[in-house]
Amino acid sequence: MLPWAEMWRAALKAGIGPNVFWSLSVREWLWLSGNRIELLDQTRLKDLMELYPDG
Repeated sequence: MLPWAEMWRAALKAGIGPNVFWSLSVREWLWLSGNRIELLDQTRLKDLMELYPDG
């Protein structure tokens, strides 16, 4: 789950309003967050797929 509260606080602190907030790319979020947002890598994806298989 993404840290929405942390992301929103960072956006507000940077002077970013709601319209821009919702249009930011992942790359822009990584810059804004100082790379603190954990991305989903292949190992984590595999683990989640095993925990929650489709049908």
